[in-house]
Amino acid sequence: MSELTWLGLRELRALMVTGELSRDEIIEGFAENIEEKDGELGCFLRVDRGRARKREPGGGAPGLLEGIPYAIKDNICAEGMLTTCASQMLTGHRSPYDATVVADLDDQGAALLGMTNMDEFAMGSSTESSALEVTRNPWNPDRVPGGSSGGSAAAVAAGLVPLALGSDTGGSIRQPASFCGVVGMKPTYGAVSRYGLVAFASSLDQVGPITRSVDDCAAALDVMIRHDPLDSTSVSHPDAGGFLDAVTGRDDLEGMRIGLPLEYLGDGVDPEIREIVRNAAEVLCSLGAHVEECSLPHTSYALPSYY
Repeated sequence: MSELTWLGLRELRALMVTGELSRDEIIEGFAENIEEKDGELGCFLRVDRGRARKREPGGGAPGLLEGIPYAIKDNICAEGMLTTCASQMLTGHRSPYDATVVADLDDQGAALLGMTNMDEFAMGSSTESSALEVTRNPWNPDRVPGGSSGGSAAAVAAGLVPLALGSDTGGSIRQPASFCGVVGMKPTYGAVSRYGLVAFASSLDQVGPITRSVDDCAAALDVMIRHDPLDSTSVSHPDAGGFLDAVTGRDDLEGMRIGLPLEYLGDGVDPEIREIVRNAAEVLCSLGAHVEECSLPHTSYALPSYY
């Protein structure tokens, strides 16, 4: 079953829908992988096979994420499960309700498999400041996975789940995704409901997906992005639901304009990283995009403003 854990969301869903594998077989394959690998990595704080198996969608056509195991950062609520923000202060706290993102994923047939480690109360960037566990980078256990959603990023990179949710206030999805070599996206503020997310800074917090491919990220966003009346900052999205269609089958970037901020390539950036970004810009140009250097003159104020 080891090859199973490296399949994409659509491939896993197809196995479930065609009957080649049952929901329980898919869940068990990932759960066994967690048992085998996570002792060294420390991605998960808790795994709940029972929750994953019992969350069957309603009748009708299979959901968009039918049979897909996923994990959530330990600051996202799931009914009846411990939600502790990786802190001893919340020992024993069980959420009385599902976060909207959890309810939406479950409604589409996804299977919540467990909670991932994080920097305590999301205040950190290495997933070493958790009160419960230290998470290792799966590519090199001597290195950190980033944070504060390091458990989610490392779990996806290690093949423990194909999809994990994190939260991002000032980089807590994007930075660990970068460290672990996976796709992590902070959606536009207001795009994804914050209902059921333990707040860090409510004017900046967003829940977002971490996956191994852009296609998988788009598939998750198709489920997660919608207006939620339970979140006063949630906005309506008349065009929501077309992310996967937008990235599928496209082999050029004609008409796309991309800015390359010079301030992000200056002092403090490793020369190797600078070269990788420049090379990526050349690839984008070769695919038809127009990449233009630009200036964001207020960049130096970003960090003190965030603080």
